[in-house]
Amino acid sequence: MADRGVDLSALPKEVRDQLAELDLELSEGDITQKGYEKKRAKLLASYIPHLPNVDLSLPDVQLSPSHSADPSPSPEAPGPSTSSASKHHRAHRSGGARDDRYRSDIHTEAVQAALAKHKEEKMALPMPTKRRSAFVQSPIDTCTPPDTSSASEDEGSLRRKAALSAVLAQNLQSPDYWINRSVQSSSTSSSASSTLSHGEPKTQPQPQLQPAASVLADVLAHTRIENSVPPDVTSSTPQERGSRVDLPPAVRGMSRGQSRSSMLDTADGVPVNSRVSTKIQQLLNTLKRPKRPPLSEFFLDDSEEIVEVPQPDPNTPKPEGRQIIPVKGEPLGVVSNWPPALQAALARWGATQAKSPALTALDITGKPLYTLTYGKLWSRSLKLAYTLLNKLGTKTDPVLQPGDRVALVYPNSDPGMFWVAFYGCLLAEVIPVPIEVPLSRQDAGSQQLGFLLGSCGVSLALTSEVCLKGLPKTPNGEIIQFKGWPRMRWVVTDTKYLTKPSKDWQPHIPTANTDTAYIEYKASKEGTVMGVAVSKISMLTHCQALTQACNYCEGETLVNVLDCKKDMGLWHGVLTSVMNRIHTITVPYAVMKACPMSWVQRVHIHKARVALVKCRDLHWAMMAHKDQKDTNLSSIRMLIVADGANPWSVSSCDAFLNVFQSHGLKPEVICPCATSPEALTVAIRRPGARGAPLPARAILSMGGLSHGVIRVNTEDKNSALTVQDVGHIMPGALMCIVKPDGPPQLCKTDEIGEIVINSRAGGTMYYGLPGVTKNTFEVIPVNQAGAPIGEIPFSRTGLLGFVGPGSLVFVVGKIEGLLMVSSRRHNADDLVATALAVEPVKTVYRGRIAVFSVTVFYDERIVIVAEQRPDASEEDSFQWMSRVLQAIDSIHQVGLYCLALVPANTLPKTPLGGIHICETKQNFLEGNLHPCNILMCPHTCVTNMPKPRQKQPVDVGPASMLVGNLVAGKRIAQATGRELGVVEDQDLIRKHQFLSEALQFRAQTDPDHVLYVLLNAKGVAVCTATCAQLHKRAEKITATLMERGGLNTGDNVVLLYPPGIDLIAAFYGCLYAGVIPVTVRPPHPQNLAATLPTVRMIIDVSKAACILTTQPLMRILRSREAAASVNVKTWPTIIDTDDLPRKRPPHIYKPPTAEMLAYLDFSVSTTGMLTGVKMSHAAVSTLCRSIKLQCELYSSRQIAICLDPYCGLGFVLWCLSSVYSGHQSILIPPLELESSLALWLSTLSQYKIRDTFCSYSVMELCTKGLGTQTEMLKARGLNLSCVRSCVVIAEERPRLSLTQSFSKLFKDLGLSSRAVSTAFGSRVNLAICLQGTAGPDPSTVYVDMKSLRHDRVRLVERGAPQSLPLMESGTILPGVRVIIVNPETRGPLGDSHLGEIWVNSPHSASGYYTIYGEESLQADHFNTRLSFGEPHTLWARTGYLGFIKRTELLDASGDRHDALFVVGSLDETLELRGLRYHPIDIETSVSRAHRSIAESAVFTWTNLLVVVAELSGSEQEALDLVPLVTNVVLEEHHLIVGVVVIVDPGVIPINSRGEKQRMHLRDSFLADQLDPIYVAYNM
Repeated sequence: MADRGVDLSALPKEVRDQLAELDLELSEGDITQKGYEKKRAKLLASYIPHLPNVDLSLPDVQLSPSHSADPSPSPEAPGPSTSSASKHHRAHRSGGARDDRYRSDIHTEAVQAALAKHKEEKMALPMPTKRRSAFVQSPIDTCTPPDTSSASEDEGSLRRKAALSAVLAQNLQSPDYWINRSVQSSSTSSSASSTLSHGEPKTQPQPQLQPAASVLADVLAHTRIENSVPPDVTSSTPQERGSRVDLPPAVRGMSRGQSRSSMLDTADGVPVNSRVSTKIQQLLNTLKRPKRPPLSEFFLDDSEEIVEVPQPDPNTPKPEGRQIIPVKGEPLGVVSNWPPALQAALARWGATQAKSPALTALDITGKPLYTLTYGKLWSRSLKLAYTLLNKLGTKTDPVLQPGDRVALVYPNSDPGMFWVAFYGCLLAEVIPVPIEVPLSRQDAGSQQLGFLLGSCGVSLALTSEVCLKGLPKTPNGEIIQFKGWPRMRWVVTDTKYLTKPSKDWQPHIPTANTDTAYIEYKASKEGTVMGVAVSKISMLTHCQALTQACNYCEGETLVNVLDCKKDMGLWHGVLTSVMNRIHTITVPYAVMKACPMSWVQRVHIHKARVALVKCRDLHWAMMAHKDQKDTNLSSIRMLIVADGANPWSVSSCDAFLNVFQSHGLKPEVICPCATSPEALTVAIRRPGARGAPLPARAILSMGGLSHGVIRVNTEDKNSALTVQDVGHIMPGALMCIVKPDGPPQLCKTDEIGEIVINSRAGGTMYYGLPGVTKNTFEVIPVNQAGAPIGEIPFSRTGLLGFVGPGSLVFVVGKIEGLLMVSSRRHNADDLVATALAVEPVKTVYRGRIAVFSVTVFYDERIVIVAEQRPDASEEDSFQWMSRVLQAIDSIHQVGLYCLALVPANTLPKTPLGGIHICETKQNFLEGNLHPCNILMCPHTCVTNMPKPRQKQPVDVGPASMLVGNLVAGKRIAQATGRELGVVEDQDLIRKHQFLSEALQFRAQTDPDHVLYVLLNAKGVAVCTATCAQLHKRAEKITATLMERGGLNTGDNVVLLYPPGIDLIAAFYGCLYAGVIPVTVRPPHPQNLAATLPTVRMIIDVSKAACILTTQPLMRILRSREAAASVNVKTWPTIIDTDDLPRKRPPHIYKPPTAEMLAYLDFSVSTTGMLTGVKMSHAAVSTLCRSIKLQCELYSSRQIAICLDPYCGLGFVLWCLSSVYSGHQSILIPPLELESSLALWLSTLSQYKIRDTFCSYSVMELCTKGLGTQTEMLKARGLNLSCVRSCVVIAEERPRLSLTQSFSKLFKDLGLSSRAVSTAFGSRVNLAICLQGTAGPDPSTVYVDMKSLRHDRVRLVERGAPQSLPLMESGTILPGVRVIIVNPETRGPLGDSHLGEIWVNSPHSASGYYTIYGEESLQADHFNTRLSFGEPHTLWARTGYLGFIKRTELLDASGDRHDALFVVGSLDETLELRGLRYHPIDIETSVSRAHRSIAESAVFTWTNLLVVVAELSGSEQEALDLVPLVTNVVLEEHHLIVGVVVIVDPGVIPINSRGEKQRMHLRDSFLADQLDPIYVAYNM
């Protein structure tokens, strides 16, 4: 405790009171931690014995202030310094808005016992990793700062450092201190990030050091200690861990010594340099599962059933009793002097007993504020009725007519105004609709009230002047229009604004009939607020029934702590009390918060006969009763417990009786009751005779309850539920128990069902909602055979229960709290009680816990959200969460799906301060909850996953499959581009055979024709090249190479240039010199560490003899920065080509045959593989010819290229195509777009370009960056109507959503919807498809995603569930043949079958350029034969899955067009649960899950799916993404995500083609280099 050495019990009473008030303020969040400590220190200053080392500003970590709500020490604790004192405080802490309903010592013991069972098998949960900066604890103004010191942040951290050094200085001499610390922390730590745990050490060798030690723990928890290796809690013996996953290549290549020094080795040889990797290893060990067998060609799928249907358990308990017989209440007595209507009773008392007190209201301190007599109540109500009917409009056009609905907006603290307004409305015969005071325009509760007001047709609101002043206003002083509300007219009802009725005016008081008297609001489980209409006769009958049941007498006194606007507070405290001339003393909620004993004091002072309370009031009074020595409760004949139907009320009742029996409280006066908004009072216990035995309790088995049957608990006392009865049903009512779902069938006697009531005293309908009304108010129960048991309609009460011995009613829960998980029922309140019994003191803020279920993957999943205390440590919270999981699992036998902790005071509140459950659920599903801790457990609770696909042993060869296809009428899936045609002219043959000759030919015949124009960011042509200029420049480079390079013919030369014309000249210079050019992307000067190693690798792999580059790049290669990441001393010869002498080479090399190598094409694939392919002269010229024919390129044409020119088709278009076809290429380096987004589009418009080529990254930049600026671009005269084809160059499945949004966005600028198309190439063949000028438009098909996972194609209609749109990848190029092949049997497949795309074409690459010349690999990919069919054709394997579909469209030659659809790369597919997934499909779902997910990437790691999501919003939203990502992947892909990693934007590596480098990402994740915001491990 903060006040060490102060005996609180010895303090004067007023100081103790002030301390208690201070504690309450803190727990309410009305004061900050800092303010609390200041005030507390000031109060205690004069009582502290002056010890030299006491520092008041550091409250002990163990016990935070809000526990010490009872300031005097407990009797069994000798003094506050002993540990039992703090334990006692923890047991009796001041409750909070919710938790007291669930206080049950029996249950707490049960939970602790269940947890003790688990203790032996400690849960191995890796703790989530959180970036330190990531979480602001909660809105600053509503909760205390997380820092435990009272000083400001900087000061506090300084003080902490000082404290730390002092402690270290003291403790270094004592080794056993550290030993004890670390031993204890490793035994308790379930997390990998815990450096030290927060509790005090179990053994403390030096007691006087205790405060310092706790300071130390705190400091160490705040300062992140990087290199402490957490204990491996996952497996018992090191030997087990010998079998390890494959290490990432980065780890494999490391030398032993190096790895020792640079990283820490954990037990099983995986290098770890911080927290994530160890956690991953822990998680891996926790979730080790056998590997799935490989995919099969044939599989049996049972009628496409997705969900695993759980088999019914034969041991499930079944109801065995007979069918229940309806239970009748006692007859409703007839009393001669009962009034004909409630208003008549008021009129009678107003006239005959005018001086008699009707209502006493209390001020905020609990002292009486005013007393309203029956005379005053009558006269004011009369005035209001007169004013409403006669003074609001004109005589001819009154605003209100009898029967109109009027909203009553009064705060709880002003019951008098509310009473007058309610009775005024009854007298005016308008219908009052009492509602809560709306807090703000956006307030959750008030939005739903709008629906109620709309459905009831309310347009007028009555309120008090004070309340009206407090409502939110617009700047010009009008009350704001609340969201969702109809337009309202506000009327103030304070007496001074009311008019005295004229002498001859009398209110019309008819005998009670079936017209609606008032409407009471009720929130449904979905959060909609509906109005229950109560008719005049129901209202009167209900008052009569309550009078009879509770035996009310005229002139009694009643203390009411409940809300007088609805429910019991209204029925007893406003209606029945007036009928019986009772004096009601109202204790508002605000008073209870300030003085929890106030209601007990009122009972004592007024000798009240009846008190109307909730469990929380019993609990609070019990907590605060110590000061009240002289309270006497012997006057009470009935203590009505309004929420006595809650099963957890029994322990509050017992505890209260325990404390107050010595103050005269009689055991038999405690009367729990059950109520429902629809049926009003359902049952109430009548007070027992003095000394008669108290009613028995039911001790039920929770297991039985979950199956809906009543079983007395025998086997396991931990999972028992003790329920008290709520007495007998109301006089004049009839009750049945029916099944809660399906037709209202009568239950058996030992079955739990919904209570339905037939009574004249119930609600009549949901106002304005006839459909819902029928299902609730007009239920006719049916028997086993389905036949109705009678004519009388019953109303559903929403209560679940049964009838016990002696017709006593027992309630076990509410329909709205019912969670149906895997066809078992669980009650939200029961789960809250269990969670609270897991020592919530350190973690949960004021017991605020919400439990609800969400539907994910065909079942309900349970979610628990709790508010976390501002001072709870990460460690405590995680500990608490894992213990709640265990407790709920062992007591309720149900798995939790998600457990989230949010900062204190951030859950949406109901008007009375409880948690708004459906709003919380809404926030959870929309990602607006902003948790600060989260734990997802889909692995344990999702039990209905489909069985993994197993391989079926089917001995069918490829030939039989082919025959099968032919028999079925399916043709072989193949497609061919048009003929390349024969070149007649010998001159042309010479010109076209080698590109080097083509350039010389053009330089001679057409020297001044401009081939290339290079633009800068401003759109200015900074460099152009004519045929002659390019030729001359190439010659200079050739001369230099021959002079300085000392090269042999056929040597490899690396070209390291930024995108531009230098690169093209250097390429032709190499061809002229007879050396092989290798184009390489230059390193990024700002990011050498990441980009230079790739350059180095290509130079090494290609065994380059020389590097051609520019001067700036040459300086970079030799710089100090470069030396940090690569060895700069071993570069080959570097030649800069910026200022070359004017020399011509002696001769220009001409290759002897066209099969000779022209250049090498190196590229890093998305799987992180670096591959170089060899391109021969023949392949280059046929490829250029093919593109020329497809795109109709001639020397008079202009094209614009915005691509990276280093590999693939981008390089061909940039460097080769123009020289071959003679067209002019406008070159736009993609990097320039970053500084000038509109550069590419304005170039198209300015030069009136017909054909342009770009990459996906360029298209995405334009879509995201210019999407909102189309109007401005249009105004600047940008026009894209000239563009005939815009081709995206890619090696992947077409990104349909991106190309479509690009087309739609720029349609306004004249872009034709048909212009955008895609190309497709691969490593083995750089250009397979390219949408040219001829040929039909690309077609789109919709494929069923489930069939794709099974390696099949099933075409479905657009909009079908689980459908995936695929766009054709462009027309197949001339000279190319494509066939679809089964990758395993290598046999051809039929039309619309999924298989690997194989290609045969004269421009395929001639092989991989590998260091060791692995011929086998090369032959496999480049010269493969089909296993039958056409055994002589040589094919190249692309490594991509796809299918061919013959469409209805016709191609240029008039034949039906065969479309090629690319599905994805085989290397990238993920094999999970025996199915094949394409990462892009999962990523598309993930990116849709939340607005703040900018980009995502998935990969597998062992058999876990890891999802990395980039967060574009604030870091507060990071944890919102975890459940949403898990939900969407489970729903759409039937996969459980293993790890969710939230990172900053730009972390996912993307290559120049705009493709995600998932394998790089995976390596960075395993090496812990991502610096994630949050890493969640789903259990």
